[in-house]
Amino acid sequence: MTPVQAMIAKELRGYFVSPIVYVVGSVFLLIFGFLSYLYIVFAGAQAIQLMQMQGIAQINLNDLVFRNLFASMRFVLLIILPILTMRLFAEERKLRTFEFLMTSPIGINEIVAGKFTSVFLVFLGLLGLTGLVPAVLMLFSDFDWNPVLTGYLGMALLGALFLAVGLFASALTENQIVAAFVSFGLLLTIWLISGLGALLGDTAAGRVVSYISFMEHYDRLVRGLIDTGDLIYFASGLALMLFLTHRVVDAARWK
Repeated sequence: MTPVQAMIAKELRGYFVSPIVYVVGSVFLLIFGFLSYLYIVFAGAQAIQLMQMQGIAQINLNDLVFRNLFASMRFVLLIILPILTMRLFAEERKLRTFEFLMTSPIGINEIVAGKFTSVFLVFLGLLGLTGLVPAVLMLFSDFDWNPVLTGYLGMALLGALFLAVGLFASALTENQIVAAFVSFGLLLTIWLISGLGALLGDTAAGRVVSYISFMEHYDRLVRGLIDTGDLIYFASGLALMLFLTHRVVDAARWK
């Protein structure tokens, strides 16, 4: 077993013996299911209205259900994911196992990679369970799978970025609650930057500010558009946050 695999196994054990992952996972799935139900009911109401007015009931599930659902999940991820990441380094500091971890044969690169991969696997597992919604809808209606798949890709990439920010926040403190709030604050700031970009308009500064926010990049994926620039954005943001986490952990090792 490689050092990264050992770290992943350790963190996954920590998650599944803790009630946090079950509580957070249940809340995440319940919210996803509830929002799905609301948008499906809304789509059904639209179909009935069209039938009464035009004699047809053809509706676009991609627009009425999935696009709205994926758009709503942005805020859900903003709330849920900082709770998943808050323990990763903060718990090590609180339990005084951080010093032991720093003196172990596992390098900082492996520690950061292992902790991030473990929480990302937990998130992907939850995301996979939500796939039951489109799978069941497929049995009763016809819709284009491409926007659905790109929407899930968008959620996976957005989740990876949020988790990396949460990992960075957890490395800053030994208090898990503080780590969660720091992570939430950073993510909310990046979110709100998009509003500043809209105020600046079609200027050089406005375009730069809009690019920094994840909103436009995620929204394009939700609409079924895969752009290389958006993939580069998420990859770059992920790499930057993991690098910053590495620097914070490395600095703490020498204190």
